[in-house]
Amino acid sequence: MSKVILNTAYFPPVQYLACVNRYDEVGIEQWESYGKQSYRNRCEILSANGILSLTVPVKKTNEVKFLTKEACIDYSTRWQKLHFKGIESAYKNSPYYDYYVEDFIPFFEKKEKYLLDLNTAILETVLGILQIRRSLVFTTDYQTYPEEVCDMRGVIHPKPARQEKEDNLFKAKPYTQTFADRFPFAPDLSILDLLFNTGPEAVDYL
Repeated sequence: MSKVILNTAYFPPVQYLACVNRYDEVGIEQWESYGKQSYRNRCEILSANGILSLTVPVKKTNEVKFLTKEACIDYSTRWQKLHFKGIESAYKNSPYYDYYVEDFIPFFEKKEKYLLDLNTAILETVLGILQIRRSLVFTTDYQTYPEEVCDMRGVIHPKPARQEKEDNLFKAKPYTQTFADRFPFAPDLSILDLLFNTGPEAVDYL
């Protein structure tokens, strides 16, 4: 298989980037019904108090269901400032924070209308840092894919009980994290955790 289909994700977890790195062609699903409590609008980082979830608020609609490509970001709260402060507090003392943070600051200043656009810009930036050259293609409809396409939609999820199947090709290997003196290794956090802690070695880890 040379193609993978993934959900969109906000500062996606390490497993997500390992999957992107594994395939030649990457499709991002935009025609699915938007799923809450997923990586679509949240990421997990390791703070001084343990694992911290950062969630991008999405505007409520009159529709019970709406498409992922229609999900609009809600800026009625100062979530961008809170997210950046959380990331800064968690990683300012990590080995590569100063080296990469400037690449991510624009995502906490610019106000993208759609969640899909924000996530795609973040993913493209991360791939650029990792020097992983992949063309991201958006799906043109919602469909069932043939066996030669790896369908990872609904597989990479923050709640294991809601995973549709397991990714048998991914196994999180420990690396030194910022608060290793306080907590045991926390696997599969946001790619930010891997980048800020391992720097140029991140792509080898993937």
